[in-house]
Amino acid sequence: MVEIGDKAPNFSLLDMEMKTRSLYEFLEKGSVVLAFFPFAFSPVCTKEMCQYRDSLVRLESLKIQVMAISVDSPFALKAFAKENRLQFTLLSDFNKEVSRLYDVLHEELLGLKGVAKRSVFIIDSNGIVQYRWISEDPSKEPNYQDIEKKLESLT
Repeated sequence: MVEIGDKAPNFSLLDMEMKTRSLYEFLEKGSVVLAFFPFAFSPVCTKEMCQYRDSLVRLESLKIQVMAISVDSPFALKAFAKENRLQFTLLSDFNKEVSRLYDVLHEELLGLKGVAKRSVFIIDSNGIVQYRWISEDPSKEPNYQDIEKKLESLT
């Protein structure tokens, strides 16, 4: 399990353009909000990702990037990003390796096996986990004010 104060495990996944991207590649540019979400196009996931979209200009001004991960295919993520005008990186954990690595995998959800839990990790530019939130309830959104406060403390 990845805890606050741990060095965040690096990973590489395909993004929505079929390009391999790594966590450490993003950390070279600043801190990262790493958000795992269950399903592209589901109501709560859409609301959450749009929340990040609407905060993106402010986050980028603080040198903070958003990386969002689901077990959906890169093709589904590309359509999801296009429909919702998401301008940050969506990564496909289709093989569920990173969700397992971060211990945020529902073994079964709604009869489907291996779905990412809604969770948020804030990782500073040194690769250290500064914030961790994991929900067993896929209908529960993170506390965006708590996330914002933690992000402000990093700058």
